[in-house]
Amino acid sequence: MSTRSALAAARNAAFQPQREVGSGYMLVAGVDEAGRGPLAGPLAVAAVILDPAHPIAGLDDSKKLSAAKREALYPLILEHALACCVILVEVAEIDRLNIFHATMSGMCQAVAGLSTAPDEALIDGNKLPPELPCRGRAIVGGDALQPAISAASILAKVSRDRLMVALDATHPGYGFAVHKGYPTPAHLASLQRLGPCSQHRRSFAPVRRLLGQGVLL
Repeated sequence: MSTRSALAAARNAAFQPQREVGSGYMLVAGVDEAGRGPLAGPLAVAAVILDPAHPIAGLDDSKKLSAAKREALYPLILEHALACCVILVEVAEIDRLNIFHATMSGMCQAVAGLSTAPDEALIDGNKLPPELPCRGRAIVGGDALQPAISAASILAKVSRDRLMVALDATHPGYGFAVHKGYPTPAHLASLQRLGPCSQHRRSFAPVRRLLGQGVLL
């Protein structure tokens, strides 16, 4: 089998519906986050259990989809999934725990917050949160391979983007609605000009450096 054929087979296998166990289905939750890299705003973590009886066409890694496509899929996921949960890990918690542990904590909270308890959680990435309320499996690139993780990545991304647009109105001048808190040149320039606001992550180096210089809003 060629490399291309092997990859195609793996992808097709990953997109099969939840496997049947006994007389019912094994409930599998996909888990993903949005917002690990930004200098500002909360981290969004989502968990989704899809319904095999209501497949959703077009699911993919949220980073590969346009904003319009993500917005179109968002209500479909909420409507057709068996269960969904989105958790926001606030800036103070990110600074207290650090971004890695904040992500692990958010993933556990999102799975625990599902209205239906899953049998297994599929986590995007190579790290498994140690306190998951069910068994888990880490899948590198899972947001492009597992539909449930794709759905979670879309819910997390859209939820966070909408919040950053709202924060742009309450914290004008930083351009949150445009760059969503990521360290773009425009964001770094506004951060240097205005100083950090309450939504900036103090534990992140560019913000920490400004605080060390005594620059505050």
